[in-house]
Amino acid sequence: MTKIAIIRIAGQQGLNKKVKNTFKLLNLHKKNSCIIITPSDSVEGMIKVIKDHSTWGEIDNKTLTQLLEKRGKLPGNKKLTEEYLKETISKSFAEFSIELEEGKLNIKDVAGLKPFFRLNPPIKGFGTNGTKKPFSMGGALGYRKENINSLIQSML
Repeated sequence: MTKIAIIRIAGQQGLNKKVKNTFKLLNLHKKNSCIIITPSDSVEGMIKVIKDHSTWGEIDNKTLTQLLEKRGKLPGNKKLTEEYLKETISKSFAEFSIELEEGKLNIKDVAGLKPFFRLNPPIKGFGTNGTKKPFSMGGALGYRKENINSLIQSML
């Protein structure tokens, strides 16, 4: 069971209420924030609403592990550590990311882990045509398939 990563590309300005509300429901409050979610019909509907302001694709295990290690946050903006994971669910980062990908565990199972990841802007930018065109035309928006992993790597 694959997980998808959704990254918000647009800021708050100029968005209509429906798009703002959908970003709020997905916990994508700020630009360059990312969530990991299981695909479903309701998620696909939400993605259709925000498609012109975000990018998404299937995340692989290696990238998911790095995302948890480098950008996982606890309350008080504390970093997620391997010791904390072992205390709460008795798993390492690698084991947790495998079980998260398989659907056995959820991000909510780790007490206090924030459901979103704040990322840096990507090194060397989003692409040749910037953030206003779809990925299929050389821009940054829309569905990326496995290319989402290289984008997340450049944003860590």
